[in-house]
Amino acid sequence: MNFMEKLTAQHKTELSAFIEEKDRTAEEIKRAQAIVLVSEKSTESLVSSLTGLKKSSAIKARKKYLKGGIAAIESKRKKKKPRALLTRSQREEIKQMLNNKTPRNYGWDWDYWTPSILGNLILELYAVKYKSKTSLYLIFKESKFTYHKPEKIYTKRNQELIDEWKRSNQAEILAALQDEHTVVLVEDEMIVTSQTTTQKVWLPEGKTPFIECANNRTRMGFYGFLDIKSGLQHAFKSDKLNSETSAKCLKKILHFYRDKKVLLLWDNAPWHRGEAMREFLTTCSNLHIINFPPYAPDENPQEHVWKVVRANVTHNKFISDIYVISREILAFLNNTVFKYTFFGFTAS
Repeated sequence: MNFMEKLTAQHKTELSAFIEEKDRTAEEIKRAQAIVLVSEKSTESLVSSLTGLKKSSAIKARKKYLKGGIAAIESKRKKKKPRALLTRSQREEIKQMLNNKTPRNYGWDWDYWTPSILGNLILELYAVKYKSKTSLYLIFKESKFTYHKPEKIYTKRNQELIDEWKRSNQAEILAALQDEHTVVLVEDEMIVTSQTTTQKVWLPEGKTPFIECANNRTRMGFYGFLDIKSGLQHAFKSDKLNSETSAKCLKKILHFYRDKKVLLLWDNAPWHRGEAMREFLTTCSNLHIINFPPYAPDENPQEHVWKVVRANVTHNKFISDIYVISREILAFLNNTVFKYTFFGFTAS
């Protein structure tokens, strides 16, 4: 074949498109440019200055291209595109495995999935080894998993009793939630101390921040009443958690909802059953109380409110003045809407 054979319009279009492709190497692009230049009878110095190739090398590349097409000028050392280590069907199998089984089903003495266990299992089942935990994190994310701490439960927790409590009170609670003249409140208390508490945060590798800690330890109590229908919080602070203070806080709540019926759900804390509270309850005509089952704090949405306020206000912070942080806590609580599902009902 005569190397002086002219490039056709189709050849030129193909080479131009090849040069514009983003995944082409610099070596490939220069080779294609040299073919075009030598076909246009450019001087050797021009070919060399623009592509770094000698004219003789450009002519050889042109001959290979005319004979073998684009494949003839592609780089033989070009790295292959990375491919997914697992097939689509394998990834789907892993999703089902993560959501329906535990490591115990595969011989591990552990109830929860971790990146190391998942990585070892993938290696065992599919002979695929991931070098980075990032890939394993993505598999967890695709499987609708999130990274969070397990909830604690009491050893005295009685799930049968809790289930029975739900069945016994469901009709009354749902009726109250659907009644526009009734407010449904859940209540709980929290104690905050000046002792610094920490939680995990994402940080650059090798960097460890330091947070001051107080030597002395002061404390402040908080009462929280969550309106299930609106998501509004009514919070009060107090140096003491006792029957007298509990009665005063409840009195303020009932006054706020004086034109409504109030269904209040709280636990069996001693200050809910003290003399001052018992006396006050005899004066309440618009209040009905349901006690949560024992050792079941997870059933009370107010418990989840406390976790949110600690994460946003007190964790990873040096508390020099308990009264200053108390004001911050109250401001956060009383100005935030907390939407939790309770017996299938979620605040609008």
